[in-house]
Amino acid sequence: MEQRKQIDPLLIELADISKPLFGLQIESWQPIARGWLNLKWKITTEQGEFVLKKYHSNRFKNVEVLTRALQQQQRLHEAGIPCPKLMADKGRLLHASSANEHFIIMDYSTGEIVKPGHFNRQQMVDLGCVTGKIHRVLNDGTLGMESEPQFVPPERKERMLHWQNALAEAQHSNNRQIAANIALQMNVTETLDLDAFSECKTGWAHRDLWVDNLLFHKDRVSAVLDFDRLHFEYPEIDVARAILSCALHHGHFHQELASAFLEGYRTEADFPSGSLVRALRLLWYLESIWWISANMEKHNAVQTRFAEEMLWLAHNNEQLPLILGDI
Repeated sequence: MEQRKQIDPLLIELADISKPLFGLQIESWQPIARGWLNLKWKITTEQGEFVLKKYHSNRFKNVEVLTRALQQQQRLHEAGIPCPKLMADKGRLLHASSANEHFIIMDYSTGEIVKPGHFNRQQMVDLGCVTGKIHRVLNDGTLGMESEPQFVPPERKERMLHWQNALAEAQHSNNRQIAANIALQMNVTETLDLDAFSECKTGWAHRDLWVDNLLFHKDRVSAVLDFDRLHFEYPEIDVARAILSCALHHGHFHQELASAFLEGYRTEADFPSGSLVRALRLLWYLESIWWISANMEKHNAVQTRFAEEMLWLAHNNEQLPLILGDI
């Protein structure tokens, strides 16, 4: 291992814990910058390359829910779905330091992140197929059902109050563009058919299926990453999130890529024709309050991309059936 004085003290602590558990002697390490709040390192050992991930306490306070998500990631891996295998100690996948710092160690996945505008048809077909497999395995009855999904669409009055408060804050700051963005969300909220969401099927889903959590080797998915948010939800949100993330580029939605994704998805799971319009609207209703706000000018690059997606959905809400067709 490199001289300890050059290494993050937290990594030293976690490495010292991991050595008796798994026999890992770290020879080299490299921080992984992707992600929010959680810390990640690529570590090289005599046994191969792994990722050591330390969870931030402000992101994941429910250890039981996180443990369940990790168990499902392991189950998906064992089912042949491309996602990292986790290292277990006496069946435990989530490990803790003496200071109650929670961490995992998993295989390092190779592959490339494909950015919007660079996807090809076969990549989308394979991503759809993998997503369908994930949903099929997660919802095979092993996990059972929960009484309600993680996201329960709020009543129109409640959501309008949120936007009214956000608009007042933007107007107070005299930011006309942001105020216009918020006003657009209000207009869509006023006319959106909320009753349509009652037709959405509930089930277990990844809940964070976007380009940064996908690795590809040529035309095939080599790894789906970050199952930490896995929960009982609407699986079609995964479909909408993946398609929007991959197919929207510089304000243009590539309908042929969405069609390719669903072609692959339908080989593994059901997705009725025409349902993508509802799925995208549901995604907007879930995420718009996260990314459109009075302080959105302070967004980083990732948050800005998500905000652009929400704005595109809001601008094109009425035209979605024409843009998507009957795929």
